[in-house]
Amino acid sequence: MTEPVSEAARPVLRVVKGDATPEEVAALVAVIAAVGSGPAEEKPKPRSTWADPAHRMRTTLPHGPGAWRSSGLPH
Repeated sequence: MTEPVSEAARPVLRVVKGDATPEEVAALVAVIAAVGSGPAEEKPKPRSTWADPAHRMRTTLPHGPGAWRSSGLPH
């Protein structure tokens, strides 16, 4: 009576035909591992200050002495 082989013990690759050298099997495993990993995740690019939606929000206008001058100066 044979024991069932668990999924973890089964080989992922199997040479069905021909005699593959250990170097050829290693090269095949490297290529399949590189393709199977998928594209590398890219970090999100920082948002440009020009595209910042906070600049579209209106602020209250300054009031009091010197308000006309501070209304045109950057914060």
